Amino acid sequence: MNSIEIQTVRTTREKRIFLTFPWRIYHDDPLWVPPLIPERAKAIDPQRGSFFKRGEADFFVAWRDGEPVGTICAAEDPPTNAKRGKQECVFGFFEYIDDQEVAGTLVQRVIHWAKDRGLNALFGPFNLDYEDSYGVLLEGRDRPPALLCGHSPSYYQHFMDEFGFQPARGDNLAFEIDPSAPGLPRLTRLAEKLRVRGRISVRGSDLTQFDAEVDRVHYLLNTSLAHLPDHIGWHRDAVEATLSQFRAIADPELVLFAEVSGEPVGWLAGIPNLNEAIIRANGLRRPWDYLKLWWFMRRQPECLALKSVVVLPEYWNRGVAVVLFDEMARRAMAKGYKWADLSLTSADNPNTPILAEHMGAKIYKRYRVYRLHI
Repeated sequence: MNSIEIQTVRTTREKRIFLTFPWRIYHDDPLWVPPLIPERAKAIDPQRGSFFKRGEADFFVAWRDGEPVGTICAAEDPPTNAKRGKQECVFGFFEYIDDQEVAGTLVQRVIHWAKDRGLNALFGPFNLDYEDSYGVLLEGRDRPPALLCGHSPSYYQHFMDEFGFQPARGDNLAFEIDPSAPGLPRLTRLAEKLRVRGRISVRGSDLTQFDAEVDRVHYLLNTSLAHLPDHIGWHRDAVEATLSQFRAIADPELVLFAEVSGEPVGWLAGIPNLNEAIIRANGLRRPWDYLKLWWFMRRQPECLALKSVVVLPEYWNRGVAVVLFDEMARRAMAKGYKWADLSLTSADNPNTPILAEHMGAKIYKRYRVYRLHI
């Protein structure tokens, strides 16, 4: 067997090979949602990708016998490392054939990259954006992932364990909630009592004041989640980039702010689960794929993806999350959604999983992020 060669991505052709490699892994997997090539190309472009405003990254392809057999990315995020007191190398875009040698060679290349920069651990996988394709899928291969969630073969977890990677934090969970969930009537009754008191109000987002709304979300995210172990924290440019990509398709009535005395104290974002259409668009690799995506985007999605619920710590036990979820359930059902995905929430965060369980939500996917000390 010929040796494995690792090539750094430089040319347009090499970028195309890097971006389209996942089709070699998942072409027979009906649950895989192909990434949109134009969006991925933007993310890895130093001139356009939001990550490159604060960090650097290199991208690698593994070759054997003249064929690509794996990909990986190595990245350094100095502001996040400084904030967390870490010296870590983020890795992602980690895809490979079912071959331990290929995967190990890719990881060794990233270790070499990290050591050259004085870094002492690998952390991931993330595709540069800490919220994109988060972690390795452990459980839940019976349906496609919801928006921003990843999908991976079972042998990925086996390799991570065999190579010596350790869980970086508690597993991240995806919950499903539908109108028949047994806890929803109880949630509604409690929300009604809280509404009578009149302290908590809920409003949709105002996209005409987009920058101001981004500022509010940025503040709520970082303040509300700072208690989590290994909290990464959000950079404002990353918040803006994430929200901007959904600005054209988001329903402002389903991106909710909770306020007390006119000040934001909580946020719950509901986004149509575009993966129901994207799964049919083949990553927009061909001109006719755009027509297919347009056609399926015209349909009402069955699932509403609830990507984040945050409440300021001083309001955790004051019913803010209850009112937000009840208002979201009312609005979503009125608009024809049949179920909601709540993802991803860490098992280390005691509040969201407990609330989800009280509503009768069920865990349907589980992901894990890893760390390897070098």
